[in-house]
Amino acid sequence: MNRDPVRAWVGLGGNLGDVQATLNEALMALDGLPQTSIRAQSAFYRSPPWGRTDQPAFINAAVELQTRLAARVLLDYLLEIEIRFGRVRRPDDKWGPRKLDLDLLVFGEEQLNQPGMHVPHPRLSERAFVLVPLNEIAPRLDIPGHGVVRDLLAGVDASGVEALD
Repeated sequence: MNRDPVRAWVGLGGNLGDVQATLNEALMALDGLPQTSIRAQSAFYRSPPWGRTDQPAFINAAVELQTRLAARVLLDYLLEIEIRFGRVRRPDDKWGPRKLDLDLLVFGEEQLNQPGMHVPHPRLSERAFVLVPLNEIAPRLDIPGHGVVRDLLAGVDASGVEALD
């Protein structure tokens, strides 16, 4: 079955190793996914760690994809790319340091709450490190159950999030 294309937004981040190089490689991997292409990409932003503050600053970005993949299939590819870059998910270290983190933020108009998959991302509206890059590429995006990106950004403290050259 060939699905109609869906717009999906993915958050990228990391704070170990050469993060900018890793994010650039991850962007190439995303653009190489079957039936998927990058439509827009934000700049890279340095942001303070969230959840656990005893670690290096993160570099974050966001991309808009157009895909014919189902949400679960896209998420599985994101997790596969993370593993390829050495990501090991530990339940006891939820917000710890990582070389690469890929989060499926929004998938069209869908609201999904399944084991291992919550879309839109449940804490998206609280996180400046997600909202700042997302606002760059999709300020008018209405996130199902959350609101419009630019309005959500106005409600958080984004003072520590800085664009990189």
